[in-house]
Amino acid sequence: MDKKVTKAKNGLSGEITIPPDKSISHRAVIISSITNGTSLIKGFSNGKDCLTTLELCKCLGIDYELNNNSLSITSDGLLKAPATPLNCGNSGTTMRLISGILAAQNFKSVLIGDHSLSNRPMKRVIEPLSLMGAKIKSNNFKAPLEINGKSLNGINYKSKLSSAQVKSCVLLAGLFAKGQTVFSEPYLSRNHTELMLKYFGANIKTNGLTSQIEKSELTPCTIEVAGDISSAAYFIAATLIVPNSKIILKNVGLNPTRTGLLDILKIMG
Repeated sequence: MDKKVTKAKNGLSGEITIPPDKSISHRAVIISSITNGTSLIKGFSNGKDCLTTLELCKCLGIDYELNNNSLSITSDGLLKAPATPLNCGNSGTTMRLISGILAAQNFKSVLIGDHSLSNRPMKRVIEPLSLMGAKIKSNNFKAPLEINGKSLNGINYKSKLSSAQVKSCVLLAGLFAKGQTVFSEPYLSRNHTELMLKYFGANIKTNGLTSQIEKSELTPCTIEVAGDISSAAYFIAATLIVPNSKIILKNVGLNPTRTGLLDILKIMG
């Protein structure tokens, strides 16, 4: 099918509601799954990767109801041993985050993914989890990951790279570990996990580039997922390069760890 684009004679105008943030949606599902009760997630992203996380958590024993973008998750806080391998599809976020929780459970689980995910590096999460006492078998530090859950111990981990997925994995494992788990990174990666864990009642503290967490019991919550500023970026750029444009972008998440685009644009005038 041919598509033709013509120059906007009078600029761009209108209002756009930005789609829900996928990173926040992933974390909302995973953290809700380890609380005792029912959590409500408003504005859940129904993208394929987030639905993969949701279905995986269902295999671990949660119940959910999804109505458009409104999602309720009910759990007793105790995950169940999966009957089959847990398919993470193409979602690295799903595999890396959930591995931190599964490493501390009293059952065996296997994480698999599609061809692309099976070729992505997992050493970055296997290494810190192993230091905590986790038993993980892999295919040369790639998926599939066979995780034999056991009791974990807290560690003081200084990461060589800044990765929100690695940080989230370690902090989620720290929820179940004996003692204190401390994670430091070279520069601040997105902090959705830290903020959400605190919101759910976790015993977590952050100070600059360091986060520390202790074993915690979480309380079910209601979350309203903000729009993904990555999706907003296209419309922001279009508005700035087309003369006489003015648009309103609704529901855009403005977490300071995600607004680098806006900071640069301000510097550009």
